[in-house]
Amino acid sequence: MVRPASTRPAAIEANWTAVKMPDGGRTAFASISYLMAVNDDWGFGPGVYGTAKGNYGGIFTAGFTAQRRWRLGANTHLATSLYVGAGGGLSSSELRFGGGLMLRPEISLRTEQGAWYSGLSLAQIRFPGGNVKGTALGFSLGRSTDFGSFSPLDAGRRGASSGRTGLGIDEIAFTATMARPRAGLLRREGSPLAGTLGFAGADLRQYVAEGSWWGVEASGAAKGGVDGYMEVLGQIGQDWQLAKSALGQLRVGGQLAGGLGGGGGVNTGSGWLLRAGPSLRWVTPWGASLRLEGGATRSYSGTYRVNFWRAALSMPLDRTPATAFNGQGDEGMGTVREQQLGLSTLVLPRVRFKDGRRETVGELAVSMRRELSDRTYGVAYAGSAAKGSAGAYSFGLFGAGVQSRPLTPNSNLRVGAEALVGAAGGGGVQVGGGAVMQAEAWAEWRPDERLRLRAGAGQWRTLRSHDQRSALLHLNLSYAYGSLQR
Repeated sequence: MVRPASTRPAAIEANWTAVKMPDGGRTAFASISYLMAVNDDWGFGPGVYGTAKGNYGGIFTAGFTAQRRWRLGANTHLATSLYVGAGGGLSSSELRFGGGLMLRPEISLRTEQGAWYSGLSLAQIRFPGGNVKGTALGFSLGRSTDFGSFSPLDAGRRGASSGRTGLGIDEIAFTATMARPRAGLLRREGSPLAGTLGFAGADLRQYVAEGSWWGVEASGAAKGGVDGYMEVLGQIGQDWQLAKSALGQLRVGGQLAGGLGGGGGVNTGSGWLLRAGPSLRWVTPWGASLRLEGGATRSYSGTYRVNFWRAALSMPLDRTPATAFNGQGDEGMGTVREQQLGLSTLVLPRVRFKDGRRETVGELAVSMRRELSDRTYGVAYAGSAAKGSAGAYSFGLFGAGVQSRPLTPNSNLRVGAEALVGAAGGGGVQVGGGAVMQAEAWAEWRPDERLRLRAGAGQWRTLRSHDQRSALLHLNLSYAYGSLQR
């Protein structure tokens, strides 16, 4: 029986940065990031930024932040950060994001109160290939936590922990949503928005008590002519057991969500969205769950109004320790599985745009992989264009892969293959309704216990318009750790 090899500091951090746009309007970029300590001074982690003010809803980027901290006093620290991401949205002759690369350097002074901290910052947001750039005072709010993990070398062994390990997420769900716009709803340019809209996405949940959860969800358009639409929401919910048998539990409840969305010509105003509705969850005996949810989504300042229903397949990630529910110190036990958090750069050499031209598109993406067994894994990517002229193009993909054991007994090399589906759009790229897929073969080098360097090649294509396809080149750098599988 193995136990976590290390526990490092981590933080969940939010920022608010006001920006004056080139067309004269004003907006603000809101962000949420997860930062994990490399040592006492340095940390890194993934994050997402989206516009949350003015009439600019739908500008998103995803990427990674590196942060350096200096301790100034018992409850004060100074931090400098650099965020590198990719995305865009709402491009026009006055508002240009170039290839989509976004940089955000920041210096901030923070005061701590227990696990929470807050402070003021001086930050710059800029898209080097476009004309969006601004420097302003900002505000940051964060909460310190821990990142406990097993060694990746313990993968496949039985493990025990009195607390959550890894990112602390209990399950991931892959979602498919169908939505009907309100009668008379118009797009940003004034044309009708009608018919059924389809979205594909994923959500992450942590259960804080029996049937009570909080989480984060993201989805993008896959049907209905609004390719490029994206939403990122935080959610809370509660359900109660309705029936229980040898086939599992049936639970009924409700969920409430709020966050940012826009793009694809959808008028979400400043970008703020609210969502609420009932939920039905079947928890199977083997750990997976099937969910059916419904309700309404409303924009706070725009005209976007839809009723929706959503189906979801949830798979367990970490083990929810008994201490999370009863506080009695019981240890959760399971099998240690390797998980990877990484940054990908992808190149699509021949992408067709809506105006008929073909160009090379370079992309940046945040990736997460989780072993399901020693030979199979699940994988998800969220990213955007970062090079070329498709600056508002974004995508979210999820799927599964197979991998070899080490090629020789003492080798650090492995090979494998994966296939993914998801939603994409924006930046003038021709993607039909927004549903896309990609498949690739890869080789991976493991220079030490936790670093993974992977190179792959394959094909990317749209699902609803079969004339759009391109070769795919992929390079990924990941940090590996072990967490418990239920």
